[in-house]
This record gives sequence, C-alpha cells and structure tokens, in this order.
Amino acid sequence: MADSRKVGVLGGGQLGRMLIEAANRLNIQVNVLDAAASPAKQISAHDGHIEGSFKDASSVKKLAQACDVVTVEIEHVDTHMLEEVAGEVAVEPSWKTLRTIKDKYAQKEYLKEHGVDVAESEDLEGKGADGLKAVGERFGYPYMLKSKTEAYDGRGNFVVRSEANIDAAIKALGDRPLYAERWAEFRMELAVMVVKTKDGVLTFPTVETVHEDSICKLTYAPPRNVSKETTQRAQDLAKKAIGAFEGKGVFGVEMFLLKDDTLLVNEIAPRPHNSGHYTIEACPLSQYDAHLRAILDMPIPASALRLREPAIMLNILGGKTPDSHLKVAHKAYESPNASIHLYGKGDARPGRKMGHITVTAPTLSEAEKEIQPLIDFVDDQRGKPLGPRAAQVDEPLVAVIMGSDSDLPVLKAGLQILEKLQIPFTTRITSAHRTPDWLREFSKSAADTSLRVIIGAAGGAAHLPGMCASWTTLPVVGLPVKVTHMDGWDSLVSMTQMPRGEPVATVGINNSTNAALLAVRILGATDLAVRERLRVWMEGNEKEVLRKDQELAEQGFESYLKKMGKW
Repeated sequence: MADSRKVGVLGGGQLGRMLIEAANRLNIQVNVLDAAASPAKQISAHDGHIEGSFKDASSVKKLAQACDVVTVEIEHVDTHMLEEVAGEVAVEPSWKTLRTIKDKYAQKEYLKEHGVDVAESEDLEGKGADGLKAVGERFGYPYMLKSKTEAYDGRGNFVVRSEANIDAAIKALGDRPLYAERWAEFRMELAVMVVKTKDGVLTFPTVETVHEDSICKLTYAPPRNVSKETTQRAQDLAKKAIGAFEGKGVFGVEMFLLKDDTLLVNEIAPRPHNSGHYTIEACPLSQYDAHLRAILDMPIPASALRLREPAIMLNILGGKTPDSHLKVAHKAYESPNASIHLYGKGDARPGRKMGHITVTAPTLSEAEKEIQPLIDFVDDQRGKPLGPRAAQVDEPLVAVIMGSDSDLPVLKAGLQILEKLQIPFTTRITSAHRTPDWLREFSKSAADTSLRVIIGAAGGAAHLPGMCASWTTLPVVGLPVKVTHMDGWDSLVSMTQMPRGEPVATVGINNSTNAALLAVRILGATDLAVRERLRVWMEGNEKEVLRKDQELAEQGFESYLKKMGKW
C-alpha cells in the first residue's frame, strides 16, 4: 500500500531533485517550494508544488498547510516561520536545530557545549580590523575568517594569512556577521552521513572528501589509507554530534583528520549532502531514501546503510563553456561503471555544480583508474592545467609472505601465475619465530589495506600461515615448503593441524601454482573480471591437454617418449 502522506521541501535544487527520485519509487508525493522549473520540479508533475521563495514566510505557511511533514533542502530558511507552523505540521529536523546550524558560530558553540571536538573559534561581530588583528595575535597566522550565515561552497570564507591580509579580508566579508577559527593542520577531510530516526542514530560509512577552490570535488568511499579504527572513530564522533540535536532526518558531518589522527568536526549540514551522493549507487539505501524513511518513521535496517562496493564520486563543475557539463557527461558514457547525474540547471557557469558522476568497482584502485580520465576531462573543461601524474600503481590484492628468502624459488611458479592473471601482489619476508612482532603487525593491519588474500609459505615447523591466520580475518592459504628433513611432510602436517576456529587452506608441498590459483578463485568469487581471466586461462590448459592427447594417439607412446627425451 502506498504511503499517502505528503512531504514538503523548502528548496528545489539538485538535492530536492534526488530526494524526489527516491520518493517517486515509493509513490510518495513531494511538494516543492521554489521557483518555477527548478531542478526538483522538472521531474515531478503534479499541482502540489508552490512557486515562491523558501525564505518567504507566507509561502512557507502555504506549503505547510498542504503537507504532513516539512523538511529542507538547504538550511538558509525562515526558521521563525517554521517555528510558527511546527504546531500544525511536523518539521524535520526541528526548527531549533535548523536555527542553530544555519549560524555556523552558534553551531560550533553548541557542539562544544555537548562535548564534541571542534576547532577553537572566536566571535568577531562588530569588532572590525582591531578584532581581526587581536585574533591573529592569539591564534597566529594563518587563520580562517568565516561568515556566520549564508556561507557554503567556500562563499563566506577567507584565509587570513598575515596582518597585511586583514584589509582584504574586511573588503571581502566586512558586511557579514563574522567569526574566526584557528587554523586546522589536517592531512585529510572526512565526512559521515548520519541518519537520525525516532529510534536512534545510524551512520553511513566514513568517506574522504577532496576540495578544490573550497568546493567538494571528489568523494572516496572508503577513504584512502585510513585505518578501520579511524573510520569507526569518525562515525562515533558524527553520531555524538548529531545526537545532540533535535529532530529526524539525514545530516552531513564534515570533519578534519589532523596529522596526529585527532578528529575535529568542521561543519554540519541538517540535510542530505554532497559527500553522500555516492550512496545512490554504492549502498542498498541512498541518503535520500534514508532521509524520507527517517522523517516518515519508516523502517531503516542498519545493514542497509553499508557500502556494497568501493565508489568514487566526481562533481561535474561548470567549465569555460555553457555546455561543458554535457561534454563531461558524453565523456562518461565511455566508462562502463559510471553513473551520470545531471541536475537540469541549464547553462553551466564556472564552478557551478551541474551534476555528478559515481564510479563503483570491486576495489578502490579499479575505481581510481576508471575515474581518472573523467577527472582530467573535467579539469580540462574548467581550463585547469593537467599536472604531472605519478605512474598508476595497482594496490596489491594478494600478499605472498615467506619465512625466508630461500622459499622464493618455490614461490616463483605461483608468482608467475598471479602476473599472468593480472593480479597485483606484494611479496614480504616475515618469520613466525625470528620476527614475531613484525608478523603480528603485518597480519593485524592487513585487513585495513587493499589486501584480500594472504599466501604463507614456510618449511619445517611451518607456523607462519597459522600465526598469520590467528591475527587476521582475511583468508590465508598455506604453502608447505620442502626442506632438508622429512621432505616437507612436517610442514604439510603442521599446516593442516590448525585448531578449530583458525582455518588455513593448505595446498600440496611446494605447489605454489595451486596456492596462487586458490587465491585467484577467492578473489573471483566477488570480482567477475578476475573470474573471466581465470576461465580463459583454464580454457588454455584444456586445449593444451587435448593437443598432447592427439599427438600421443597419432605418434604412439614410443615416438612420444623419444620426443620428450625419455626413451
């Protein structure tokens, strides 16, 4: 049975458009308050929309009267009118939350009051140039000068690099209510989309965001070179931040990962957010599905917010020509894993968000290779020079570890198989007995890297693969190596006698070929491209056996053995 409730949205830009795309699948009517032919209204044909400004009190009241719940596409709205209509219609998130968050200084102060780590800030409203100089003396340079309100995509921000910069800062932002923020020396920007429901707070995965000219350019899911422990801390911090606010819905939490791995919340958006666009293709539920479900009290399984496979989102920003975004979209047609979203905004303007592209792939490395030509193309359309690029190095999927370099000759055949099947791998020497701490460190961190399978080669007592398996959740393939005594049977038996709960998949003595092929099959279970390369290789083996069979039948065994040099 379709949900008969109507959702009102203040704002009809690209976020409202994507919200309607989600609502249409559920047959939920969304009424938009914005200008005629706004991006959201273009894909929703009914007479419930209202033409006007989402900052106009009478228009907001008119929308509220026609809906069961009112939400926002942008926080810069008339919260006093929302406060007034909240007695007649549900407003999600709460008007109190919107009023606090739309003032970025008030937002920071509120977060600090609730124990959420943020950069140190200072109110500068009405303090003029002397106030800016005093902040420079206290914070040091550079520091960020920010407008409290109406600031987004870098508009309303100014980097004060020295005292000589103050006049330029006042000229740029002097007519706005201002505050200063201590400079954060971050190594990366992270973001988490949070879903607040009547039952609690859930999160989508942590992502990495890359900004250019203060506008989000790329989102990487998962983040590059960030441990699972750090991504979990980011999710916990985001949940703590949003848990402090009233109301339901999706919130975007942007944060800084500092060089010492400390996390600071930078800004909060009380709505779906640019950094969450990847969820449309990469998660079972998108941020827009989740927002609708949250404000309408519909079920949201936590597992539906998981990352199905790695994804990279690229914003299509307006370039030098009015049709630059269309050229980017046409270029993206060539990419087999690219999903293209255009926002219906008409002609492009430099820096304007005209759409986005999301590439999904079994590994982040594969997604990076596929999206790089699109990044280059977008930069070219914007007139940005293409700088020198490092050679693309595939992140390893298989780690081949050995107790000694004397095991390397045995591994040669298996390594050649991995090369032939185009499986990126790394080889390392780590002994269970001589370097136990290094083995433990390697094994415990392996699952946080690009690795998917570990092959452990060892002779004698052969504890290497078993110890590795006890410290990692990745599958471990044991390769017994023949040494001076007992012909490798000691190693084989040792590997196969792992206790319950600590499995090691063991192949034959010195059979690195099978160890490599088993690793490839494990990868192929979730990667169709790997599976296809393996199928072609196996087909080649079959043809070779059939060729030999035909020669033996035609020549007879004596001639065949003479040809082999064994007669």
